[in-house]
Amino acid sequence: MNGHRTASPVRQHTLQPACLYVLAYANFRQQRNAHTLCSNPLQQPQTVGTVGPRHQVIVLVGSGAIGQAIARRVGMGKQILLADLREENARAAASTLQEAGYQTHTAAVDISDRSSIDTLVQKAQGLGDIVALINSAGVSPSQATPSVIFAVDLVGTAMLLDAFGDVIAGGGNGIVISSQSGFRLGNLDEADQRALATLRPEQLVELPLVKNETDSLRAYQISKRGNALRVSAEAVRWGKRGARLNCISPGIVFTPLANDELNGERKDFYRNMLANLPVGRGGNPDEIGALAEFIMGGSGGYITGSDFLIDGGATANFFFGEKG
Repeated sequence: MNGHRTASPVRQHTLQPACLYVLAYANFRQQRNAHTLCSNPLQQPQTVGTVGPRHQVIVLVGSGAIGQAIARRVGMGKQILLADLREENARAAASTLQEAGYQTHTAAVDISDRSSIDTLVQKAQGLGDIVALINSAGVSPSQATPSVIFAVDLVGTAMLLDAFGDVIAGGGNGIVISSQSGFRLGNLDEADQRALATLRPEQLVELPLVKNETDSLRAYQISKRGNALRVSAEAVRWGKRGARLNCISPGIVFTPLANDELNGERKDFYRNMLANLPVGRGGNPDEIGALAEFIMGGSGGYITGSDFLIDGGATANFFFGEKG
């Protein structure tokens, strides 16, 4: 011994395999959360204040109660463009959504006019990538003549799907709000069904089925059956862009349009329908919103080209209930 203390060697710390695994997994989770986006654009976060992805845009055509209910469920963090024949209606709906934290824009649109639809498409594209189209625009039998019903509900819907089908983003969605009335229309022959599904929108008014109709209720039923058929056909084209398209056919849902029917010239028919619903009540817009949210979300990723009847059993009762 020389009297000096010998320095202790530096102790080497080694990580056991289990520790290495924990650190590696934590690093993986951190990177995944920072960089991975889910495949459904409706569920992707928006990047605010930094250079990043373009805004994602949801176009709501028809700013009524059902359309707003759907927008509330799928629109947070997105740019919502509300379009209505009367822009003041869109502004009123936009104001309500803004107070709840949504980002909104408004436009006037006449869906019976192709050029008006094209202008709406251009405005939506200027806001970002169009990830969803929700069409809840329409008129009821108590509100309009057969020619107006066909122009808006049948031809207008077909033109919307045609125009937005050219620009919808991959992973995007379309929802058309139709009606239970389409289910009450008698059987159509195969030629009429194919024509309603595939004929150029502007040519639909030349179909004898359409041109010769004088009853507003039957015109409405034809239009709504046409909506479901058009959605089925357009879903094939939308699918080529990686997008999905579906139809929802509500029954009596308490909205201004439904109130018009319940107090219009066919009020006895609709009040009797409401009184005899198997579920015992009418519907509310949020119930339609919940169905749309499921269809448009990741859990509905295998659904396209379909028509969903949500009417409290009205159609079932119409065909199979007791006849008074």
